[in-house]
Amino acid sequence: MDQRNDQASSQRPARDDNKSRPNKYYSGPVSDHFDGTVFFNPGGTPPNGLRDLLKWQFGERRSRWPARFESPYSDAAPDARIEGDDLRITMVGHATMLIQVAGLNILTDPVWSQRVSPFSFVGPKRVNAPGIAFDRLPDIDLVLLTHNHYDHLDIETLKRLQKHHKPLVITPLGNDSIVGEAVPAMQVKTGDWGDRFDLAGGVRVHIEPCHHWSARGSRDRRMALWGAFVVETPAGRIYHIGDTGYHDGTNYHAAFRKYGGFRLAILPIGAFEPRWFMKDHHQNPHEAVEGFEICAADHAVGHHWGTFPLTNEPIDEPLAALKEALRRKGIDHARFRPLRPGESWDVPATAEAAVSAGKNAASGNL
Repeated sequence: MDQRNDQASSQRPARDDNKSRPNKYYSGPVSDHFDGTVFFNPGGTPPNGLRDLLKWQFGERRSRWPARFESPYSDAAPDARIEGDDLRITMVGHATMLIQVAGLNILTDPVWSQRVSPFSFVGPKRVNAPGIAFDRLPDIDLVLLTHNHYDHLDIETLKRLQKHHKPLVITPLGNDSIVGEAVPAMQVKTGDWGDRFDLAGGVRVHIEPCHHWSARGSRDRRMALWGAFVVETPAGRIYHIGDTGYHDGTNYHAAFRKYGGFRLAILPIGAFEPRWFMKDHHQNPHEAVEGFEICAADHAVGHHWGTFPLTNEPIDEPLAALKEALRRKGIDHARFRPLRPGESWDVPATAEAAVSAGKNAASGNL
């Protein structure tokens, strides 16, 4: 066994599921986060088991969400393209955002369905309309899929995107099998943590670690990889995390060491209660602010709240907790904004972004 496999063997936790099942999505070499059958978080924690799930579902009291929680922002009508050193982000809902930068239109974890569930008639139902009506979307060039949970990978939305936009999809290992089976014509590129994809106009997309897990059912837990994305553009770097536990800030520190800061971080702030069940895989707003500081982002968008009732906290608790976390740190609230559906933000330029854009404009790359 080579050194890499020795390291993987010493770091991986005891496998908690799928011990005798072949991986239905991915086959590849053992690594520091893949044991030959399932993926795992190095030095981290596997997902909770059935006993804990039942304890949460039947032993905990959930806060009642309103049937509707409409956004004060009207249905957005985005510009066709954003060029130069500008960076605009528009919230659609939950983890779905439209990022417009460097002439590209990028969707994160697109969900326009009414429910995030394997079934159309039961499961968490959205309490507000998508902030951008599907037929008002500009031409979509790129989709970033972080992992395969139903509130992030929505097959019906991907089918609609393929029919009307034919975007490129970039996603971590194994998720390409899920998308490819359901939407055969879709162009999908897949990669491991640390892999890079070079796109037009000087844009690069990197897949990076986050502390989470994956499943579409009870028999495929951790068979597809989860991940964060770093998007390097002439207008600056963007750090997007679909879902993550704080994990002592490990991945935030690694992102800072590798990239040296970001113009924008897109960080989850919701679905965090009860903490005994959620803490390893869903950070809370206080931890999101810690991560914001560690990765040296100039600005941040808080997402993963206020659209689908997934966990125990009240619908507006992420807002209050984020406000308090920023107050304690003495951070201007204008730097870390929890957007509502339909709300757009022209993210202020940093000195690094402005210099980069100027160089590219002078060389004719924009």
